[in-house]
Amino acid sequence: MQLITRKLYADKVDAWIGKGQIIVLTGQRRVGKSYILRDFLERHKEDMQTNFIYINKERKKFDAIKNNEQLNAYIDEHWVEGLHNFILIDEVQEIESWEKSVRSYRTEEDTDIIITGSNSKMLSSELSTLIGGRYHEIYVQSLSYQEFLLFHELEDNDDALSKYINYGGLPGLKQVGLDDEEFVWDYIRAVFHTVMLKDIVERNNIRNVSFLNTLLRYFADTIGKLSSLNNISKFMKSQGLDVSVKSIAAYLNYFRDAYLLLTVDRFDIHGKKLLESNEKIYFGDVGLRNLIAGGERQGDIEKILENIVYQQLVRMGYAVSVGQLRAGEVDFVCTKSNERLYVQVAYLIASEETEEREFGSLDNIKDNYPKYVISMTPLVRRSDRQGVVHLGLREFLKNGFEKKLP
Repeated sequence: MQLITRKLYADKVDAWIGKGQIIVLTGQRRVGKSYILRDFLERHKEDMQTNFIYINKERKKFDAIKNNEQLNAYIDEHWVEGLHNFILIDEVQEIESWEKSVRSYRTEEDTDIIITGSNSKMLSSELSTLIGGRYHEIYVQSLSYQEFLLFHELEDNDDALSKYINYGGLPGLKQVGLDDEEFVWDYIRAVFHTVMLKDIVERNNIRNVSFLNTLLRYFADTIGKLSSLNNISKFMKSQGLDVSVKSIAAYLNYFRDAYLLLTVDRFDIHGKKLLESNEKIYFGDVGLRNLIAGGERQGDIEKILENIVYQQLVRMGYAVSVGQLRAGEVDFVCTKSNERLYVQVAYLIASEETEEREFGSLDNIKDNYPKYVISMTPLVRRSDRQGVVHLGLREFLKNGFEKKLP
């Protein structure tokens, strides 16, 4: 399969080469970390001054590398003095005590190390201490809408956006194709089962798999809603499941460690501080969310759109919080360096009542930071309502907040 460069990540990786940092690609399994690693090799392999040592722990030929001593032996065997050695290790968490090797080879002259991992625990505070703090993390997400169009050779139209909303952006769908819906869902289901088994059930020795699936279905049904562990526990008890708050917190952390779920804290806009209780939960890929939730998309389209907008805001480099007002809530408060902006997400602005609700929450914020409403309202064009900009979803996914020149 011909590699398609994902420019966002290629640029980020290239920017950190030669800076003495271990480059760590993190993210959910099957979002394309291995792809980015292979693309890096492909783009630089013609440089005669480089030597690549590539280890992919998902391939059988590397099964023998189980610990740091075996990893050292393999690297030493393929090391070339006098060249710039690139050490590329895919799914590094499968190698016991890998951090000892990485820390050691980082000190070698003319050496760069790029590793991938599907579990956030590989970058725990203890592990960071072992590495020496000399790493740069790049969080890899599933395909953006623009990448989705590129990978599947689609025109930008309503049908393409509908497929993206329905199937999500797992890069492996390129090989499956989008023509046969049964094949698409079979692939997404296979990815889900792999993530659940390898990165959640086996890694955490979970016995109550039934409750694990029930809890995940609950999160799939309630994306975009503020929730607390106490409220989740009460709901589960109402369904005849007596599970402690502590257990729910542990399971939620397992989902987050595998990057299957993402949590967003609340931000007190008036008090200018993060609030400690309640948070929103989103999925790393909406295709997986839709698989878990089942059914048609019409009834929960607004929640899915909110998830997609959140993902795109993170891609754009924003730190994202939920905006808390005294009289209500704003979907997202987005910050980057000294920049701040507010975003409200709606499906359709089809009545004065809906317009007042969606725009009104932003009108209540009495500062001069940019404010946006993003919706799928048909024929919507970029417009300004008393300082609040209305953007169509497709325009936002293609151009961000920039105003496209005519």
